[in-house]
Amino acid sequence: MSTPTTRPRQGILSDDMQSEREELIGLLCKAYWMEIETVMSYLANSINPDGVRAQEIKESLDEDIQEELGHARQFGERIKELYGVIPGSLEFSAEQSYLQPPDHQTDIVHVIKGVIEAETGAIEHYNRVIEFCDDKDLVTQDMVITILRDEEGHKRLFEGFLREFEAEGLA
Repeated sequence: MSTPTTRPRQGILSDDMQSEREELIGLLCKAYWMEIETVMSYLANSINPDGVRAQEIKESLDEDIQEELGHARQFGERIKELYGVIPGSLEFSAEQSYLQPPDHQTDIVHVIKGVIEAETGAIEHYNRVIEFCDDKDLVTQDMVITILRDEEGHKRLFEGFLREFEAEGLA
């Protein structure tokens, strides 16, 4: 009588794909931290700016905070499903210097450009994850494609804000 296995014999959860699974968990942990750091920066940039022109940007960032936090949760849940461990705060290392609050709280263009850079970085990383998942993990790939669409939408929105400031000679 054969002994039942605890893991599937094929797919990303199989023992044969342990190495690929560990590499994928590393990519997902990076994505998790990118989202967490973005939440921290968007929170600061949704509170700090001053001025009439800042209001729409602050409101947009306020909405994005919940979406980005949701992305972090999705990445965390997938890490767990892949037999990984969601990292704790001591493993966090900040990288988003471009999203730090500007020297002048009325410098909305700085905030807009920082958001565009953050979204561009997320888009690039998520495309790498999607490519990595080809023929390995369609579940993760599908999840990241959905998140990628959100990030592309955020970038496009803030590019529109920037074009408006440029058209008015303010950027």
